Amino acid sequence: NLYSWIHAANTLCFCFLQMNANDCHDPPKYWTIHGLWPDRAEDCNKTWHFNVTEIKDLLSDMRHYWPDVLHSSLNRTQFWKHEWYKHGTCAATLEVLNSQKKYFGKAIELYQHVDLNGCLLKAGIKPSSSYYKMTAIKEALTRLYGVTPKIQCLPPEEGEEAQTIGQIEFCFTKELQLENCTALEGGSNPMQAHLKPGSSELSVCNDTLPTYYPAEVQ
Repeated sequence: NLYSWIHAANTLCFCFLQMNANDCHDPPKYWTIHGLWPDRAEDCNKTWHFNVTEIKDLLSDMRHYWPDVLHSSLNRTQFWKHEWYKHGTCAATLEVLNSQKKYFGKAIELYQHVDLNGCLLKAGIKPSSSYYKMTAIKEALTRLYGVTPKIQCLPPEEGEEAQTIGQIEFCFTKELQLENCTALEGGSNPMQAHLKPGSSELSVCNDTLPTYYPAEVQ
C-alpha cells in the first residue's frame, strides 16, 4: 500500500508521478501531480461528496498539472474524485485545505512552488537512454531543496539491471513547509521483500541499482 510509506508525524506528503504504464491515455512528458496526502487518515469525512463545479476555476490547471491518464472518460474527473475521497476529506482538518477548492488549489500551488521539472533540468537530470546513479539523483534533489524527498521506482524488467524512476514524494509540515521525508522504522520497506523483477508496483528505489529516467511511457 503506497500510503503506508507516509510515516512522519504531522506531515503532508505531496507526490509527483511519472507514469510508466502501458494503459495510459495521452501521457504527458513532464512530472504531474499524484496527490496531496495526510500522513494519517483519522478524521476523514467520507460523506463529503466530490463536486467538480467547486473547482471549475481550477479545471484548466487541473487538466494540465493533475491529469487522469488512466481513464479515457470525456471529463476525466475520476482520479480527482478518488483523491478527494481518499485523502482530501482527511486533509480538510487543516483550515488551509478545508474545501475542495482549497485542497486542489493548494496542491497546484505547491506543485508550482516545488517546480520539479525545472529543478531536475537545472541539476542536469533529464530523461535519457543512459542510466543514472540513484545516489546522484538523491544528492541533487537534497541540494536543490534542502530536504530529502522519497524516490520510488519500478523494479527491473526480467533480464534487465536498471530500475525505472516512477514517483517522487515531497513532505511538508502542517504549515506547508518542506521537510525531510523520514524512512520507515528499521530503515527498510516491507513491500520490497515480495517485489519481483517485472513487477508493475512502485517501491522505494534501490541505491545500488542503475536508474532509468525515460523520456515517455514505454
